[in-house]
Amino acid sequence: MKDKAFIDTNIFVYLYSSDETTKQKQAFAVFERYECLTSMQVLHEFSNVCVKKLKMPVENIKLALDELLNAFAAVSVDDEIIKYALDLHKKYGFSYYDCVMLASALAHGCKYFISEDLTDKQVIENQLTIKNIFV
Repeated sequence: MKDKAFIDTNIFVYLYSSDETTKQKQAFAVFERYECLTSMQVLHEFSNVCVKKLKMPVENIKLALDELLNAFAAVSVDDEIIKYALDLHKKYGFSYYDCVMLASALAHGCKYFISEDLTDKQVIENQLTIKNIFV
């Protein structure tokens, strides 16, 4: 059985970016190694990066979203996640939006949080280990 991992926005961006082929290969490997999930928040952020940074046509972004949603679950953010995120923000000092993702990962039983933005190997709430696959 694969460990469950929450996937942050930047990992998805590398899947669809042609500029970072090494990171793209590493990002693809994540999906083979873990049972992956993400949140609707991440898909919003991904779409925004595709529009602004990658300059992808809207139809291609829609196709990418379909691919991602067919590959694994994207959980919603509810009031309990928001409150949990505020507690994590107070305790750890991460940005609020990072805490929303961390709270989502914790609430859905993830063992790993895959991102390049947070401190590699840091453990949150004695349950969730941040993993930067690019270090």
